[in-house]
Amino acid sequence: MLPLDSYCLLNLSDWKGENFMSASYRSRIRFVCQTLLPAAVVFLALPVALTAQTVPPALESPAAGPPSTGPNGEKLPGMPKFHEPAPYDIDEHTGYKEIFDGKSFTGWDADSSIWRVENGVMVGETLEGKPKGNNYIVYRGDKPRDFDLKLQMKIEKGGGGGIQYRSLTGLPWTRPTPKGLPPYDLKFMMTGPQADFWFPVRAVTSSFTGQWYSENTMQGILAYRGQVTQALPGQTNRLVARIGDIQALGGYVKTNEWNDYEIIARGGVMMHIMNGQLMAVFIDDNKDSVNNQPGFIGFEIESEPCKISVRDIWLRSFDK
Repeated sequence: MLPLDSYCLLNLSDWKGENFMSASYRSRIRFVCQTLLPAAVVFLALPVALTAQTVPPALESPAAGPPSTGPNGEKLPGMPKFHEPAPYDIDEHTGYKEIFDGKSFTGWDADSSIWRVENGVMVGETLEGKPKGNNYIVYRGDKPRDFDLKLQMKIEKGGGGGIQYRSLTGLPWTRPTPKGLPPYDLKFMMTGPQADFWFPVRAVTSSFTGQWYSENTMQGILAYRGQVTQALPGQTNRLVARIGDIQALGGYVKTNEWNDYEIIARGGVMMHIMNGQLMAVFIDDNKDSVNNQPGFIGFEIESEPCKISVRDIWLRSFDK
């Protein structure tokens, strides 16, 4: 059979006989040749406009060389230079707001027998021989889901605690209160994800710092320090990568000194960073999980004696 364009080059009036082509088929070919094929040729002859991808200007790199001309006369930019990101800076606060004024607990809920403001610093302290059990200071000013949180934190004397986020208050507490103390006041008790921070009284407690822990639930530790883990619907969390050795990463933690602590939470991805070093990542792909809901930010103090100090608390929310 001839190609369609070859049929169109023939004189249709010369097509005779049923053996070559039926009258109805010749009519169809005439329609294609006179109507559709010219339009197709014109369409294919038109230049195709290619739209370049757009990127934020701040992410563009200068060209490594001069622009050039492509094979069809198009202008091609020079290849971009490879470049390093801006350096790590805990004090870079574009888009953030400071959520602790250094003078008062405005916007915060706290047990005044444990938490105080001292020289511009938020301080929680328990004393030896005077058990208090778990206790939390809660920021009520926001209830973010997707955010960056930057702060500086120091722990002294012993014990531990951490940073609560995407957490709730008022839920029943699953652990007994210390003997001789009244029941916990649930408005100060936080349930949800925690970025741990412990004093290195023992090797095991020193290894907690930086890990991903679920406070007051049956989830427990879902990413130890040095791990990237993931939980898919209907499955437990699974190790997918290692950041580094759990003990070696402890070398980034400063004892009795200020530590930079940052939490990045986007969707099901939650990252804990200390002093510029990634410590743990948990990815929860269960969209209805309690870990993926908006919640409060706060700080925990646990055990005694213990002194936890926090300053320069900055929050950048990405919730719409």
